Amino acid sequence: MKIRIIYFLLAMLCCGTTIVWAQDDSFQVEDPLRAFEEQPSALEKFKFFFETSNRYEENSAYDWMDRVNADLSEATRNKDTAAIKAFEMMRAQLYYDLGSFQQSVSIANELYTKTTDEESDMLLLLLDLMDQNYGQLQLYDKQVEIRKKKKELGLTDQVYFYDIYANLGLYRKAMEDYIYDKKKTIDNTNLYEQAAYHNEVGKFLLMDKSAASALSYFKQAQGYIVVYNNDMTTVKTESEISQAKLLNGFIEGNIGKAHVLLTQYEEALPFLENGIGILNEQHKVIYRAEIFENTLYLALAHMELGNLRKAKEYLDRPWDISKPKLVLERNGLLAAYYDAMGDYRNQSLYLKRNVRLQDSINDKESTIRRQQMLAIVANEELDNSRQMIDDQRKQLEERKAELKAKDMRTNLVFISLVFTLLGFAGLVYAYLKSIKNQRLIAEQKHIIENSLTEKDSLLKEIHHRVKNNLQMVSSLLSLQTKNTRSKAAIEALEEGKTRVKAMALIHQKLYQNDDLSVIEMQGYIESLINSVQSVFKKGGHNINITIDAEGVELDIDRAIPFGLILNELVSNSFKYAFPEDDANGKIYIHIRKNGDGGFFEYTDNGIGMPDDVSDRENESMGIRLMRRLVNQLQSTLNIDRNADGVRFWFNFK
Repeated sequence: MKIRIIYFLLAMLCCGTTIVWAQDDSFQVEDPLRAFEEQPSALEKFKFFFETSNRYEENSAYDWMDRVNADLSEATRNKDTAAIKAFEMMRAQLYYDLGSFQQSVSIANELYTKTTDEESDMLLLLLDLMDQNYGQLQLYDKQVEIRKKKKELGLTDQVYFYDIYANLGLYRKAMEDYIYDKKKTIDNTNLYEQAAYHNEVGKFLLMDKSAASALSYFKQAQGYIVVYNNDMTTVKTESEISQAKLLNGFIEGNIGKAHVLLTQYEEALPFLENGIGILNEQHKVIYRAEIFENTLYLALAHMELGNLRKAKEYLDRPWDISKPKLVLERNGLLAAYYDAMGDYRNQSLYLKRNVRLQDSINDKESTIRRQQMLAIVANEELDNSRQMIDDQRKQLEERKAELKAKDMRTNLVFISLVFTLLGFAGLVYAYLKSIKNQRLIAEQKHIIENSLTEKDSLLKEIHHRVKNNLQMVSSLLSLQTKNTRSKAAIEALEEGKTRVKAMALIHQKLYQNDDLSVIEMQGYIESLINSVQSVFKKGGHNINITIDAEGVELDIDRAIPFGLILNELVSNSFKYAFPEDDANGKIYIHIRKNGDGGFFEYTDNGIGMPDDVSDRENESMGIRLMRRLVNQLQSTLNIDRNADGVRFWFNFK
């Protein structure tokens, strides 16, 4: 049963759930449908409809559809073109809210052909709705076209694709693009934006099977949204309160999922139940997928805790969603339940259902995803490719015309036969030559692959030997330390040893990596700090160290200077910044790449640097060494001293 449940978890991680936020509104009413009916014109009804996000609290979307259809019929009888367009737009939105995405996008496409460029508000609503529908229908190439169209029409300044990358399984690229795009625009003082940002990053990490890191981001998101909701100093509209509650529901569910993936089942239960409760209050069909996904995680948690009857209750809840992956996951859990109960007949029944369903979707899904992934990844080359295809089509048409004219002028069968034979001979020759070329290419490819493999092995061996030699130097320095009585000499030897270890660690990371060209800085810095702590024994163990270098990779020419710089800074903090071994000591290390360059920052909240440090800089080997290393990175070291500690920073290329 545990093996099947593991397969279920992997499937859940590969299936992201799209979050669709409610439309903003400027006012809320107790009975939105009655207020809608009382609006004096179609334009006022249109505005009221899209400005009221709580329209389904009193009446369902089906009630709204009946009212809008009645108004549309009256507008059609009166031949009121503007009113017809407004009510059709409302119908498209209602079909989307009801989960009828194909019907919604069909109406939206027809409306789009009747809307002029001057109707920018209507165009933006239509294109956004079409974008959301194509996302639900997994037609990601269509989403790309819609977003490019919005940019062409000047309705948006920037086109983003990170949500599409995530839906295609490119979770790490989606997260990198999202962080790059959002980090520079997010308002650090806006708690709601901070909560949404951390929740989204956590989702990417969860889908990328990094549950522990994802849980950390979800907890931060929860902290932001709790403070936002409890902030009584800021006046919030009903819409903002509703959106914050909805976001909290998604965050609660995500925290529960992360706990389940970390096998923390008891902790997961209240979060999943709260998330389901909040989403159910929205009365929107669009949130069903998220609700059912949380329900499946609840069933799994209860099953792992031995609460089989409770798990079965969740699995037997009304199931009116047709997403194949969720159906597969539910069937898998039901099969696991019947296996645990010894009911092998029902277990076999659900397993067979999964096999049939999986076989029916595998080929189609893989083909569609492969084509759409190509459309997304090659987005920048799409225009050039289309132009090339058009040119080739024109050339082909011209060639066909020439051949047709030639055939018409050629009446002699003998000449036609000669041309046919010559053409056949040319094809045979080209075919034989192609086979020969393919063989040569295959042989050359084999030789190149063998050479690359041998080269990688040699490079790893070189890095390994360099690391061993540097460790030998470190050992010699340790021996020399034991044979030295001078305190100053011992300190100098220890400093030299930590610098040698910093360089040795670079080479160790390189020969342990599959990619010999770059160093992953987050893991390297953690290993470096552990190495420095081992040298200082007791020093540094009460200090809270935060490292923000996730996803940053540097080549060896830049990694070695960084390692030596960090060695100097961390060693100085351990030795001088916290003389009382203060448990509240903090060190913050931040590295971020931006294109070909980047930014480095190091701070601690220790006692700071002496006031006369600028007079002794020329006598400090550490400062001189760091300045030279920063010069190697084509930058200048900046030092900020204050009463709360010290800060070093520089930009690098």
